[in-house]
This record gives sequence, C-alpha cells and structure tokens, in this order.
Amino acid sequence: MNLKLLGGLAAAFLLSTLAAQAQPFRLIVTDLETPLVPNSVMDLALQEGYFEREGVEVELVRVQQTPSALAALQAGEGEMANIGTDALLLLVAGGATDLRAVVSPNKSLPFLIAAKDSIATPADLAGKSFGIGRPGSLDQSLSTRVLQAADVDTDTLEFVALGQPNVRAQALVAGQVDATTMSIGTWSAMADTTGLHVLIDQDAYYAAAPVVSKVNIVTQKVLDERAEDVKKVITALVKASRDFAADPAVWAAAMHKARPDIDLATLQALGTSFAKGWSVNGGLNKDELNYTTTALYQGEDFATVRKVELAEWTDFSILDAVLAELGPDSTMDNVTR
Repeated sequence: MNLKLLGGLAAAFLLSTLAAQAQPFRLIVTDLETPLVPNSVMDLALQEGYFEREGVEVELVRVQQTPSALAALQAGEGEMANIGTDALLLLVAGGATDLRAVVSPNKSLPFLIAAKDSIATPADLAGKSFGIGRPGSLDQSLSTRVLQAADVDTDTLEFVALGQPNVRAQALVAGQVDATTMSIGTWSAMADTTGLHVLIDQDAYYAAAPVVSKVNIVTQKVLDERAEDVKKVITALVKASRDFAADPAVWAAAMHKARPDIDLATLQALGTSFAKGWSVNGGLNKDELNYTTTALYQGEDFATVRKVELAEWTDFSILDAVLAELGPDSTMDNVTR
C-alpha cells in the first residue's frame, strides 16, 4: 500500500471521528419526565449545564421502559442508555458481546418497606400479608433478603401479588395487606398515610440488599469512537451527584424548576432522604455488582440462564480515569475493584 493511500485512509478516519464527535451525544432514559429519584441526575445535569461545562452536547432520548431503551441503543438511536441491570445480564447471557456498563448514576432503587402502624417492628410481620409485584419479582426477592436480615421468618409471610408500586401502595392504604415495598417517591406522593409508617427506610433497605438495579451502558463501537465524550458525560454526572449530595437543597431547587407540579417542601424532604444515596463515585462497586449478579440468578427469570462474568458486561476504565482526575469521595458510594 503506497504512502498516498495510507495518508488518505488516515485522513478519512480522522474526519469520520471528528464528525462523530461533533454530533450530539444521545442519552436514552426511561422516564418521560424528570423522575423523583436520584436518577433525575441525568435530566438535571442537562438542565443545570453540567454537560455543557464539560464540553459535550447531550440530548436526552425519552422512551418507556428498558426494552425500548435497549432497542433504541441497538438501532443506533443513542450512544448511551440507562437500563435495568437484569435486562443487561439476560442479553449478555444470550450472546450479546458488545454492551458494557460504564456508570450507574442511580444504582439503587430507593425502596423502603411501609406498614400499618400496628406493625411496629419487622418482627411483628410474622404471619402477616406482604404486597409484591409478582411471584419471583425483583421486589419480592430483595425484600425477602431485607426482612431476613431483620430476623423475620419470611416463610410465615403471605405474599400477595398486586402489581406496580402505586397499586401496592393503594392496597396498603385500603388495608388489603399489612406491609409492602415501594419507592420513597411513591411514599412521599401518597395523599394520606394516616395509620401507616415507614418500617424499614431506603438506606437500611439498600444496606441489607445492595443490588445495583440500573446502569448506563454503551456499545463497544461508542467506546471505540467516542470514548472522550463518554468520559465527559460520566464526569458531569459524578460532579452533579456530588453537588446534590453536599446540599440536598440544590437538588430540590433544580427539581422544582424541572417539576413545578411538585411542591418545594416535598422535594426538600425527598432531597434530604436521598442525601446518602448519590453515586458520587459513579456507582460501579465491584462487590455490589457481584452481589447483584448472585441475587438476580436466584430469581425465576435466571433459572435456566448461563452465568455471566463481571468482565462480560462491565468496563471500569473510563470511570476510573474520571476518578483519577476528580479523586474519590470517601463519604459514600465506596469504590471497589
């Protein structure tokens, strides 16, 4: 091959790379509006200029639920997608080799267990009814672990399949079950919690069952062609998470701008409850990811699925480069490799 041809190929590659980097970096999210949970950091990082300050133009692509996010990513309609970890593992186990989790801006669903006031302690749940999404669902398996950690004999519980968290919350209000799992957002949005209380809060829940429920993934093609943009996006998310962790009022104010339909007092209370739940180091903790894999493979959805290794679905390299520049935050979101 002559030098002129080599030079032409090099120039073409450079031009194609520059053209790719000039395009907006499309981040696929599964919320049609800014959610009332730490996952809101992606919306707020855009709204509050964090991405812009890092020098990357981000465009949010909104879809409903993880299957649509995966379809959009695989169709080339975005560069990064926020999806359920369980769906990623199932894809990888099924043969997908080009998907990698690179950050988790909201690694834990802010689950709590709410109960009737007559259930004063977890031990009082023995022999009572407990609302779940469906038999074998993630909320059931996680809550079982949490209750067992609180010395509850879960074999004595009557698990009642009710569906989505808002439906379970309504059933609890109506007295149809004695306790159930829901997010702090669902709890805070309930109009009347008379006769009910939080039995196990979200920090205690995650401590007992540290399952990383959502991750942001990219394809190998994006890692190859737009690694610098991926790094800028992760940097912006980490910086925003640290600001919200340092002062919950900052998150509440930004959220009130994004969601004026929610009163500021509710947002301030939520911000305070999230204070220890931010992914200030990017949310990819090797021990928690291994725990997540183990927990998921104990569920019915994974009963006949090939066991996947962490290296098959996670890439720590860009997040580690970000933390090398920013330094780790030692107050929460431990870093293990």
